[in-house]
Amino acid sequence: MAHMDNLGDVQSSIPQGGAASPAEVARFDALADQWWNPAGPMRPLHAMNPLRVGWIADRLPKPGPLLDVGCGAGLAAEALARRGHTVLGIDAAPRPLQAARAHAAVGMAVQYRLASTSDLVAEGAVFPAITALEVIEHVPDPAGFFHDLGALLTPGGRLFVSTLNRTARSLVTAKWGAEYVLRMLPVGTHDWRRFVTPAELARHARAAGLRMTDSAGMRFDPFRQSWVMSRDLSVNYIAAFAR
Repeated sequence: MAHMDNLGDVQSSIPQGGAASPAEVARFDALADQWWNPAGPMRPLHAMNPLRVGWIADRLPKPGPLLDVGCGAGLAAEALARRGHTVLGIDAAPRPLQAARAHAAVGMAVQYRLASTSDLVAEGAVFPAITALEVIEHVPDPAGFFHDLGALLTPGGRLFVSTLNRTARSLVTAKWGAEYVLRMLPVGTHDWRRFVTPAELARHARAAGLRMTDSAGMRFDPFRQSWVMSRDLSVNYIAAFAR
């Protein structure tokens, strides 16, 4: 691994089907004050965000209501709102949400709420577009989480999930390299055993009544000093789903 190559980001806590882990909430709460510092521990996320948000925007037919699950301090939510979407961001960690509200520009079409996906399912909420970016690898019950996402998606809607693949390469780069060698992420940010393979993601989607329509790898190019899309799904990747 070199520089920021293939780092998973720490955008999300764990809104999920079921109660959030207090340890995960505390971990992301502790990072709230540093979320919007592009030179701080969130710098891989700041660097990756334009690529990821652009990929999502290219696959939505037109701007509209959008749910951002595990929104953290709002990096993706704000970027999507600037592209014309009306965004509701939810998270299980309260302090990142405070940072998100404080950072949002006056009049920006984005709102934030302390809630889980199961809260919204219980309310009967539905959305034509949902993003869950770097969330599922923090969720104790990925199948239940996907079930919630499917229940929240309208017929014909689009879901976008980004995560980390459980491979030897991701163990070396996104876990050991990022947390222990380069110290670019706080130690303990990720549990490699919870990384999700594309096959597992597709299986969870099918069980939730969804189908995978597209996928792409994301990697840091040290020559361009930027994140680029790739056919290589072995570390960071993003996938689109439809109902």
